[in-house]
Amino acid sequence: MSLTIAPEQIDRIVWNQHHDPFEVLGPHRFEQDGKTGWIVRAYLPNAEAAWVVCPEQRTEYPMHSVHHPHFFEAKIEAKELANYQLRTKEGEHERVLYDPYAFRSPLLTDFDLYLFGEGNHHRIYEKLGAHSVEIEGVKGVYFAVWAPNARNVSVLGDFNYWDGRKHQMRKGSTGVWDLFIPGIGVGEHYKYEIKNYDGHIYEKSDPYGFQQEVRPKTASIVTDLDAYKWNDAEWMEQRRHTDPLAHPISVYEVHLGSWLNASAAEPAQLPNGETEPVVLVSELRPGARFLTYRELAHRLIPYVKELGFTHVELLPIAEHPFDGSWGYQVTGYFACTSRFGTPEDFMYFVDECHRNGIGVIVDWVPGHFPKDGHGLAFFDGTHLYEHADPRKGEHKEWGTLVFNYNRNEVRNFLVANALFWFDKYHIDGMRVDAVASMLYLDYCRKDGEWVTNQYGGRENIEAADFLRQTNHVIFSYFPGVLSIAEESTDWPMVSWPTYVGGLGFNLKWNMGWMHDMLDYFHMDPWFRQFHQNNITFSMWYHHSENYMLALSHDEVVHGKSNIIGKMPGDEWQKFANVRCLFTYMFTHPGKKTLFMSMEFGQWSEWNVWADLEWHLLQYEPHQKLKQFITDLNQLYRSEPSLYSQDFAQEGFQWIDCSDNRHSVVAFIRRSKDSGEFVVAVCNFTPQPHSHYRVGVPEMGFYTELFNSDAREYGGSNMGNLGGKWTDEWSYHNQPYSLDLCLPPLGVLILKINHEKTQAALQHNWNE
Repeated sequence: MSLTIAPEQIDRIVWNQHHDPFEVLGPHRFEQDGKTGWIVRAYLPNAEAAWVVCPEQRTEYPMHSVHHPHFFEAKIEAKELANYQLRTKEGEHERVLYDPYAFRSPLLTDFDLYLFGEGNHHRIYEKLGAHSVEIEGVKGVYFAVWAPNARNVSVLGDFNYWDGRKHQMRKGSTGVWDLFIPGIGVGEHYKYEIKNYDGHIYEKSDPYGFQQEVRPKTASIVTDLDAYKWNDAEWMEQRRHTDPLAHPISVYEVHLGSWLNASAAEPAQLPNGETEPVVLVSELRPGARFLTYRELAHRLIPYVKELGFTHVELLPIAEHPFDGSWGYQVTGYFACTSRFGTPEDFMYFVDECHRNGIGVIVDWVPGHFPKDGHGLAFFDGTHLYEHADPRKGEHKEWGTLVFNYNRNEVRNFLVANALFWFDKYHIDGMRVDAVASMLYLDYCRKDGEWVTNQYGGRENIEAADFLRQTNHVIFSYFPGVLSIAEESTDWPMVSWPTYVGGLGFNLKWNMGWMHDMLDYFHMDPWFRQFHQNNITFSMWYHHSENYMLALSHDEVVHGKSNIIGKMPGDEWQKFANVRCLFTYMFTHPGKKTLFMSMEFGQWSEWNVWADLEWHLLQYEPHQKLKQFITDLNQLYRSEPSLYSQDFAQEGFQWIDCSDNRHSVVAFIRRSKDSGEFVVAVCNFTPQPHSHYRVGVPEMGFYTELFNSDAREYGGSNMGNLGGKWTDEWSYHNQPYSLDLCLPPLGVLILKINHEKTQAALQHNWNE
């Protein structure tokens, strides 16, 4: 048979150096001597012989080796050649398979590539990555990956014995490589083999892969995210029409891997009663395994619901290789971690949260990524996702790389990733990690280790623009969700809308409040009189941003002690201080976040390798603190005064903030529409006050709604016998006042009882 292609072309295929193997392989029409037909070429490593099988014609055509013993060619005289197959003989084994190079039309359109190139393809995850599809009646998986600087790219997998010669991909004009592989489907393990122009080979997980193997393995897994049947349509519709900032938000922050573990001997149960393989926690705990997402749904959700939290916040559940990173060094941005189960299992967890009235917030890490070889680092043999200049592209302190926010395709990757979690997993919010590290070019960098922006400043303008774009896209598609910035500086308008120049978040962690509070409560109470400003300073700016008050995981690690361990005094005073801090937090303007273990007073720091100290709940002080948190959440959710005007000056009013001698403050929180209000009085020392006068704006009976020193919480039970009547004694610039008994290290929350007041006035009038 005559040679129909140049040997150089064949060599490029054999040596895996061709940017478009479709030019050589697959079917090619020919016209010769008035005859028309097809030349079918295939490179089949390990094959001794091959045939083209035409099922419609019920005919086989032998293929002949050309130039290379594993490069085959057949000439077929036929007008049409549809859905042919290749039969191969490899030793004693024969296989029949569809030819991937017979499917020439890419699923990526020119418009897809155009939007991706300008950074505006919001659902690019539906095109890039691995997708189980049917083309021309044949089922298979379509692979597409962006690697513009690669010399060539192949798909590796169990289906080709991880041989990069067998499924070489085609490069498009925008640097996206693609290939449809027929005959495979959901569940296949795969990677991309990427070669640069120096011949170096990189085996990479799929940046857009929806699932990865359980660590330490790193292959991606073909997954169908549309198979799960959601049951939260009512929740999603209600959320769409709700302003979350006008509602209570009380968040329980949790690390799924260390909240609670099970025995390695206890099998994980699937819904149908079957069991699934367990994932061990670590070599440090050989007898422990992680709970699955489904097990967590039936253990964590009832616990959070019992405590009264409105939301659960998950430390990053995107795939990460090292447990000790807490999830903050992500290698699979589109894959929920396989430690706890499959994507469908996580969907079930979110669905159950919604069924129980609990929102789901996921930590998101767009600021940096690790250098692991299978991840994004040096992805196509060049600095693709990260800045090439280490002064902008590396966080030396963290040992991580920084995204190149100036590159459209990288920005598109991240924006689409944020949208992806809301779209596919129905989450209700994101807490964006380490925003300050993104906004400042000199963040944790010494002089000479960073470069200025084009105006000579330290602000990362590209990162700020990226955050604005991300928030704009999120709220355009999903109104009613939360976008929360962990931002620790005075960058202006973080939680202001993008159309007025803000970054577009709708909440920002109040890191200043957190540091002031922990410094204040760490002091011996006698010294607090000299630091009254710690308590009062946040009120000067509480309305400048939409703040969330957070006592997070960062405050209970690295030698900082857990919350109760930070408190001075004996055990009774430590618990009283914690109750005082939490009650002040829940009456202070702003939404709330508490990290797991704080609700029952764990003494030890958080340890990612161990369970929480659940055994402490056998002791009364810890039981009572847990009950205290439950009741505090219930009060918070039932009183609009405590949440409906968190971010308006009208929602807060000082009664007195100047009594530093007694370390006492008193203030009013007002609801938005009803005109109702509550009065909070805080005594931050162990010294009780039997006759402490506090001014109030209205005459009547003030019910003591909450007393952090109550006996049921482990307090001394000092209080006001259910409430107090006002005296016609102007005080604190208010027309009336209350003569209160202030408990030690206690906070009182009082509210006027209009019914009792009106009844008394009517009684006096009748007399």
